[in-house]
Amino acid sequence: MSFNIFKNTVLLFVLTFISCSSKAKNVTIEKANITKPTHKNIIVGANQFNTYLPLLQDKSIGIVANQTSVVFKEEGYTHLVDTLLSLQLSIKKVFAPEHGFRGKIDAGDLVKDGFDTKTNLPILSLHGKNRKPTSEHLNDLDIMIFDIQDVGVRFYTYISTLHNIMEACAEAGIPVIVFDRPNPNGHYIDGPTLEAKHKSFLGMHTIPLVHGMTIGEFAQMINGEGWLKEGIRCKLTVIPIENYTHQTSYSLPLRPSPNLPNDTSIELYPSLGLFEGTTINAGRGTEFQFQRYGAPFLNKETMRFRYTPVANFGAKNPKHKNKMCYGENLKNEKLNGTITLKWLIKAYRNSTDKSKFFNTASFTKHAGTTKLQKQIESGITEAEIKATWQEDLEAFKKIRSKYLIYD
Repeated sequence: MSFNIFKNTVLLFVLTFISCSSKAKNVTIEKANITKPTHKNIIVGANQFNTYLPLLQDKSIGIVANQTSVVFKEEGYTHLVDTLLSLQLSIKKVFAPEHGFRGKIDAGDLVKDGFDTKTNLPILSLHGKNRKPTSEHLNDLDIMIFDIQDVGVRFYTYISTLHNIMEACAEAGIPVIVFDRPNPNGHYIDGPTLEAKHKSFLGMHTIPLVHGMTIGEFAQMINGEGWLKEGIRCKLTVIPIENYTHQTSYSLPLRPSPNLPNDTSIELYPSLGLFEGTTINAGRGTEFQFQRYGAPFLNKETMRFRYTPVANFGAKNPKHKNKMCYGENLKNEKLNGTITLKWLIKAYRNSTDKSKFFNTASFTKHAGTTKLQKQIESGITEAEIKATWQEDLEAFKKIRSKYLIYD
């Protein structure tokens, strides 16, 4: 991937040092079958060396990272952890979110503590016994870096991990630096707003399903809205993206999690992710995750697309494993900045056993409200359902505007 990042001689020196350092370790990052960024002049936070290196000198550093935490070079990329180690910075430990440090663990599966075989650094799980660092985890750190690619959807758990990191670091008096990255769904805001009584790790904040913010902007909102425990504030620095706006088209160069393999899956995820709270398979166990849906009990006369989920990378036990599913193939669908409920409603109406359709507890966590399930069961239209979201969406947009870094 080619980025125009050699803006000055200082940055050129740093990148030359990275590529030549005998101490640099070669961390393998799994590439995805995904197109390259449309705007090659975008410079992510991790590449803003001259901005953040002075903040890291002589510090003991923790990093929240996964396979997307990379520094782009003129050709290709290196992992952020590798890069900072090559600059002889004092990295003490890595904190791993859902899917793990290498991004290969199935959705929802526990991530274990361990050591990274490439760097010998301790890996501490934030998706296992602990979802928030303990005081013991932080007692030898001076500063924390958060650098994870998000996709801008409330139930995508990286923003919950961000919240917990900020809260733990605020309690310990440790500054947090967020390296910002583009949000591929950052050009719109849509969906039901979470009700406070339905907070969970799938949604910790009273925000719409699609919030239209980068991870750096969202960190500022967490702080500014007093969402951390007892209203404490984190000492926060956001390293911004250059040459980015919320209308900038951006294709992720690495898959952000095992079941988001390409641009189409990321675009459809906010809509098809609601199937996670039902008994419908949303493409897990195929090579077209979040680009199709189906189940054995959907009406095969009207749902004529057929496929069979099997165990694969990212889904050892997909819904309806090894069973014929009837549904729809959506790989050529385009939504252009909106959530749609049409597939969810169609699947429900074509279910031969509606009592098996919703997993109510899980669906409520994903939707953030009990209203959506009741609306679908009552038979009202998509337009009527979406009309009930508008007042909350307008209120959120006013709050969101206070924390935006980009137009």
